[in-house]
Amino acid sequence: MSDLQSHSRPYVAALSAAALGALALSACSSEKNNTAAPPRTADTPVASATSSPSPATGHPFTGRPGARNGPVLAVKIDNTRSAKPQRGLRSADIVYVEQVEGGLSRVMAVFSSTLPPQVGPVRSARISDLHILPQFGRPAFAYSGVQSKMKPYLARASLIDVSPDTTGGAYTRRGPNPAPYNLYASPQRLLAKATQATKARDIGFRFGPAPSGGTATTSFTARFPSTSLVFRWSGKEHRWLASQDGRPDRAAEGGQLGGQTIVIQRAQTTRSPFHDFLGNYTPLIHTVGTGTATVLRDGKAYDARWSRPSETRGTTFTTRSGQPMTFAPGQVWIVIVNAGRPVVP
Repeated sequence: MSDLQSHSRPYVAALSAAALGALALSACSSEKNNTAAPPRTADTPVASATSSPSPATGHPFTGRPGARNGPVLAVKIDNTRSAKPQRGLRSADIVYVEQVEGGLSRVMAVFSSTLPPQVGPVRSARISDLHILPQFGRPAFAYSGVQSKMKPYLARASLIDVSPDTTGGAYTRRGPNPAPYNLYASPQRLLAKATQATKARDIGFRFGPAPSGGTATTSFTARFPSTSLVFRWSGKEHRWLASQDGRPDRAAEGGQLGGQTIVIQRAQTTRSPFHDFLGNYTPLIHTVGTGTATVLRDGKAYDARWSRPSETRGTTFTTRSGQPMTFAPGQVWIVIVNAGRPVVP
């Protein structure tokens, strides 16, 4: 039985104009006033910064020179206290954080340059995933289940299904947490069943020296209706360290989760026609269009704008003056929050 009782996947052709119509999603607020080589292992040293915003410089997801440009694997991972500590997130190139039912959040981790031994706990897919994934071409997609009404959307999606239904040998239950918070997958085995998965390509990110401006910032809070994430700058580690609901977000492998660049992307949502078993609606997050963002890098916060013309295209980020909003080379977090005030589920 799927733990997702409320996701209708909006494949582009299936969305109606009404579904694209309005209702705001979860809100973000700052603590200050803001509107054919083998995969790298998690312990392999990474290269330093690039010096140009050119899309051809470094890995398209992280900007790291010399990183392996492998096939894309996206994995849905639980993000509640019951699932902590998560495994494999340290190795992700991109970490998406999305609102789900009940005002909580769930992660979609994207891998290409580095494959950890295991990742999880793997949980069910959401409709908003199927709006984000087309920009990667035809990626492998790992998830633990989906409600029956969403299956036709998955079947039409441009992705390779590597769920337990198709790739059962890649999954195992382990660790101290009870089901459903104990399902983990082997990325190597998942991709062995997805030999046609698209390799990483330009999705709009630009890496290089920080743009001018920005405001010195030690911490920033992204708020969802029922949870919050705080990112604190660590000069020692030269990255933003994540905490959730007042607790450091620890990795199962050790250390604290976080990234070199954190993007707080403000987007709108509508209430999809699906609900979980408690009656909470499933948010449908609209990541096509334009909007504002706050980009955290190098101990500063930058006011930015985002633009994504279609689901098959990536998202570009610019400063208020229209210059490319360059990211710091390394792991990127995209935390998608409400464009307006919080919407109570």
